[in-house]
Amino acid sequence: MSLTIIMYHYVRDLRRSRYPEIKGLDISLFKRQLTRIRNSYKIVSMREVIEDRQGLPDNAALLTFDDGYVDHYLNVFPLLDEIRVQGAFFPVAGSVREGKVLDVNKIHFILASVEDKSVIVRDILSGLDKFRSEYHLETEAYYREKWARPSRWDDAEVTFIKRLLQVGLPLKVRAAIADELFMKYVSVDEAAFAAELYMSADQIKCMIRNGQFVGSHGYNHVWLGALEPANQADDIDRSLDFLRSLGAETKNWVMCYPYGDYNSSLLEILRTRGCAVALTTHSGVATVKDGALLLPRLDTNEV
Repeated sequence: MSLTIIMYHYVRDLRRSRYPEIKGLDISLFKRQLTRIRNSYKIVSMREVIEDRQGLPDNAALLTFDDGYVDHYLNVFPLLDEIRVQGAFFPVAGSVREGKVLDVNKIHFILASVEDKSVIVRDILSGLDKFRSEYHLETEAYYREKWARPSRWDDAEVTFIKRLLQVGLPLKVRAAIADELFMKYVSVDEAAFAAELYMSADQIKCMIRNGQFVGSHGYNHVWLGALEPANQADDIDRSLDFLRSLGAETKNWVMCYPYGDYNSSLLEILRTRGCAVALTTHSGVATVKDGALLLPRLDTNEV
């Protein structure tokens, strides 16, 4: 058995959007890729994966869509519904319920709004000075040594920005800096921006009624492996409450790790709460050797 799990995020008409620099997949390319996938793979449902992963054909493929963007309702869902294919969607509970823009998305749109990334770096370093004594922050050289390294997707400078604002700084510091940059470069009305960016609860319910699968992507989209077990459990429990409110599956349910981050205590929490399958961001094709809670995926650009 091999299962190719394909990971998508933004799927939109990039060239005609307000943020053509956002790292997403253009609708036209998604349509072409969907045709190629249908010709080369047997697209399976999440229920098939949960119930009989070892019995799947060797050319099985599963389509997954992270973060709950309205792109998925407007651009992806109609195409999947037309060809009777199920996708697995993972909205973030907090962004839907509370109208908050996720920190990860704030960073995306800040980067997409400023051509010269060194300007963002200067703003971040200036922001650190405000908090340095209170939080005993390290030097610029320390942070550069630790985080300014090219990643699978980005050059060293962009990775430096992302890592500092995602995990490299204390939570209150990085949240304050991200908020300030978002208001400066993107929007002063976070709630309005969130309403444009994410699916509503009614839209998600509509997809569920029409056969699409919806699972958990956490409540706050944080690095769960960095939390204490009690906070991990709280985030998971709140996300399950959100799924119940939608009418989504909460018995043999599916977890999609924010940032692909997990640890042993989180895995134990998922087991005790009946999680059947969990998806990582490890790059690869899933086989019988992969545990059900550690399934790798391929990014759309790797397919």
